[in-house]
Amino acid sequence: MECTVTWTGPVGAGSNMGFVAATGSGHVVAMDGAVDPAKPETSGANLAPRPMELLLAGTGGCTSFDVVMILKRGRHDIRGCQVKLSATRAETEPKVFTSIHMHFVVHGKGIPPAAVERAIQLSHEKYCSASIMLGKTAQITTSYELIEVN
Repeated sequence: MECTVTWTGPVGAGSNMGFVAATGSGHVVAMDGAVDPAKPETSGANLAPRPMELLLAGTGGCTSFDVVMILKRGRHDIRGCQVKLSATRAETEPKVFTSIHMHFVVHGKGIPPAAVERAIQLSHEKYCSASIMLGKTAQITTSYELIEVN
């Protein structure tokens, strides 16, 4: 896996702290910092997500991928999956995530709650490398809702 991150620079980019990541799979993701009027030389312009937001989003994508795949492999009639993540970071540098809560909302027909619980558990204990890695610094908790559809 490869990725190249390039600072867009202050000239013409609209932000002093803008970056573009080009992934090995050929995709591009923009990143930017928060606006900080007290430090304009290192201020972003809030034009794109922060790198830590992308890390959290990637973790949500990783675990959602697992949950959907596990339920599909179990031949459950899953129709939708969403995970809402909320995280707390340390107050001092390095400002690592110290807690992350993931709330899954799974839509499906006839899916047993135990199957959803097992899919989430397998993701967090075995398959989701992102959440397992972040679990080294953050306490990760989960909850879920199972919404029956017709």
